[in-house]
Amino acid sequence: MLSIIKHGIILSKTTQPFEDHAVLNPGVIRNGAKILMFYRAVTAHNRSTIGFCTLSSPLVIQDRNSTALLSPEGDFESQGMEDPRVVCIDSTYYLSYTAYDGTNALGALASSTDLVNWKRHGIMVPQITYEDFEVYHQGKNHLNEKYSRYNKLKNYDHSGTHFPLLWDKNVVLFPRKVNGKFCFLHRIKPDIQIVQGVENLLEISDEFWKGYFLDFERQILMSPVYKHEVSYIGAGCPPIETKDGWLLIYHAVHDTINGFVYSACAALLDLNSPEVELARLPYPLFFPNTPWELSGEVNNVCFPTGALVEGDSLYIYYGAADEQIAVASLSLSALLFELSLHPSKSNFNE
Repeated sequence: MLSIIKHGIILSKTTQPFEDHAVLNPGVIRNGAKILMFYRAVTAHNRSTIGFCTLSSPLVIQDRNSTALLSPEGDFESQGMEDPRVVCIDSTYYLSYTAYDGTNALGALASSTDLVNWKRHGIMVPQITYEDFEVYHQGKNHLNEKYSRYNKLKNYDHSGTHFPLLWDKNVVLFPRKVNGKFCFLHRIKPDIQIVQGVENLLEISDEFWKGYFLDFERQILMSPVYKHEVSYIGAGCPPIETKDGWLLIYHAVHDTINGFVYSACAALLDLNSPEVELARLPYPLFFPNTPWELSGEVNNVCFPTGALVEGDSLYIYYGAADEQIAVASLSLSALLFELSLHPSKSNFNE
């Protein structure tokens, strides 16, 4: 069994107005001697912005901004910027996040070459109605029946300013181009989907998405298999390139009499064909079992969104009970060995 060290809370809310309710779900990346953390900061009015701090080592906060790094600007993110993930590809930093307008939660993108000036590129996932999505997946007998359960229009307030669209969250970019092109993960419940072969992240057309949904079954990277992920799964940290493949730390959810339980999990994808799942742990990497994970804004949550490799140590940064940011670590080589003992029995895309 893997040895997981839970280091506890590394970042908590402050009295600053932009983060006086909660901090959670950070993106993490190394830049020279410093580690950069971009995190979701929540106001008392439940509006999210992107906070920023630097770390001198994986467990030590060095400097922390007293104001939000990025705040909602466009209508598409008017009620919040949530759950940032960050990668650097060809000297450009890409920050993917969930834009919330009060009705819709959709993956969005910002980029920077200097980590100071950020350009927003808007929504990067399909913007389709629930009705259109139902047409796409009708008659596809191999799809999880929960697509119909999770992706239905419910309790729509017709007085609102935004028409409801299919929720598509957890956009996570691979940290380099694969076969010369961009690749990213996203999540339409209950599975994790993959997008490959993108020449330009800023020019994904409606026509591209139409073709994507017409062959939707082949876009599914991972589906729930084990008991701890039976409700749904979603991408977590940006994939980590290793000698054995892309290491994917993701979150899995299962329902209990006390509500949903969110766990951190691990899988391995093929380096050159990341749509191929090579291995998956049949148990959670770690799950809520400490006071700061069991009780908070949302109970029973370990939500991994950032990872850092230092030598053979893998540090995983996660939202704890949707209220604080915590860190866990383990041996990378031990995790890869453990994954080698659990090869995937089948691949949905074959």
